[in-house]
Amino acid sequence: MAHLLGAEALHLEYPTRVVFDSVTLGIEEGDRIGIVGRNGDGKSSLLGMLAGRKEPDSGRVTVRGGTTIGVLDQADTLDDDLTIAQAVVGDTPEHEWAGDARIRDVIEGLLSELPWDARIGALSGGQRRRVSLATLLAGDWDVIALDEPTNHLDVEAITWLAGHLKKRWPANSGALLVVTHDRWFLDEICTETWEVHDRIVEPFEGGYAAYILQRVERDRMAAATEAKRQNLARKELAWLRRGAPARTSKPKFRIDAANELIADVPEIRDKVSLQSLAVSRLGKDVVDLLDVGVAYPTEDGGTKRVLSDVEWRIAPGERTGILGVNGAGKSTLLGLISGTVEPTEGRIKRGTTVKVKTLTQRLDELEQHWNDPVRVVISGLRTSYTMGAGSKAQDLTPGQLLERLGFSSAQLSTPVKDLSGGQQRRLQLLLVLLDQPNVLILDEPTNDMDTDMLAAIEDLLDSWSGTLLVVSHDRYFLERVTDQQYAILGGRLRHLPGGVDEYLRLRQLQDAAPTTTAAPAAAGSDAAPVATGLDGAALRAAQKEASSLERRIQKLTEQVDKAKHALADHDQADYAGLGERMKRISDQESEIEELELRWFELTEQIG
Repeated sequence: MAHLLGAEALHLEYPTRVVFDSVTLGIEEGDRIGIVGRNGDGKSSLLGMLAGRKEPDSGRVTVRGGTTIGVLDQADTLDDDLTIAQAVVGDTPEHEWAGDARIRDVIEGLLSELPWDARIGALSGGQRRRVSLATLLAGDWDVIALDEPTNHLDVEAITWLAGHLKKRWPANSGALLVVTHDRWFLDEICTETWEVHDRIVEPFEGGYAAYILQRVERDRMAAATEAKRQNLARKELAWLRRGAPARTSKPKFRIDAANELIADVPEIRDKVSLQSLAVSRLGKDVVDLLDVGVAYPTEDGGTKRVLSDVEWRIAPGERTGILGVNGAGKSTLLGLISGTVEPTEGRIKRGTTVKVKTLTQRLDELEQHWNDPVRVVISGLRTSYTMGAGSKAQDLTPGQLLERLGFSSAQLSTPVKDLSGGQQRRLQLLLVLLDQPNVLILDEPTNDMDTDMLAAIEDLLDSWSGTLLVVSHDRYFLERVTDQQYAILGGRLRHLPGGVDEYLRLRQLQDAAPTTTAAPAAAGSDAAPVATGLDGAALRAAQKEASSLERRIQKLTEQVDKAKHALADHDQADYAGLGERMKRISDQESEIEELELRWFELTEQIG
């Protein structure tokens, strides 16, 4: 493979510390490199030096002649006065860029829901991030360097981005460098992982799962001071091998070696003990949503229906992830559970001992402590907190909890306002946990976290004995800390036996389903309410059919899942038998797809 760029003896330091000391690296054609490490260890600085955006104090970066490098950094450099079209394709005539398959793919994947002639200055932060990414990907580059590209992207956009990058260049062509805390994304696209730590860059073969295996092997031989980090990594490896079927089927690391390393690692959660403790703390009733609907008044005097016919009986100890596009109603659903939103139809039943606490995307819990050092904040909290259940239960002080969340003793004297975004987020989580809720809602909890810190938080949540509800675009985190997933589709809550993969497939079907004709928009308005055309008996019949379809779809999905697992136990030499089973599975999957299309048609009509 041809050499594209290299770094020789890079040295970088700031007034208070040395970031890199004599780092030498090379990037070849075909490399797909993920860069991981703790926040503040220099990941973005390394990317900036390699891309020519930052000068090292000594050493040099050499680039092969003619090599083009495209960079997406964390800063927003878009011109507010440009339109989206001007930012992405510039002055290129439409017939030229419309004839470029790559540019069409980028626009469809990232910008399909944004007006092409909208001003950049009128966009939200998440929308501007999409435009920045689209602008970069629309160009023709030999090397692409991405700094946290999945920030502000939802699960669908992240999945699209991974697919785009995998097929962007032919095999053994082009090169990719990416800094991200999204571990699913790293595992999906990277063939090599660089860990930035202790002034060096340490390379590992493979994506995130392979990196974890190799790091465990390294840590087993390391000094005793690395024991804590080793245990977290081994626990995560155990989940990678045991808990995610899609991952365990990938031959990205040696299966025998992985099994040997986790032989003495228990299951990540003692579900029986945690469930028993949850029932004792909560009773059998938590929060029941019974035929709940929510509608908001619109400016034109109509109503906008957000949720309809939601039936959800939340169980003690339940661990559920919630998926949905922006605006689907996830925040409204969480508000119904926490009590901050009242339903416009149906009713909500709450257990008498239920205490709900939400970790929001804002930092509300920290506002009153903004100028206080961390040690002052925790001095006013309860003296101990019980983690785990049964024989694994242990009492921890707030200081010990902070240590588990990555705080050093020196940081205890730092005022809250001077902490990094990730440190503030961890302190916020600590304050929420020490309030002793028995229903915990996490709304996008992974913002500003590096991969090691995410592993530490997941480890802490493994001993959470209450009911846990999570909304997150971080697919790895969602699958790691929850046992089941639901989605809001067409204003209704839908169970996902197939997890995130099933959600992505349903969203594709939803986009393909025919939409109900809408009433003409009033002059000067952006849209008008959708006319369902159903009332009385027709509406009740449609609702009944939709409910029946949901039950049938779930039953078929479970049958397909069992049939696929049974294939592994079937005699692999029996080709005829295998063929018959696979045909039955294919027929059932086709039936599911037809039923789902009908379900989407009905939900559009019901409104």
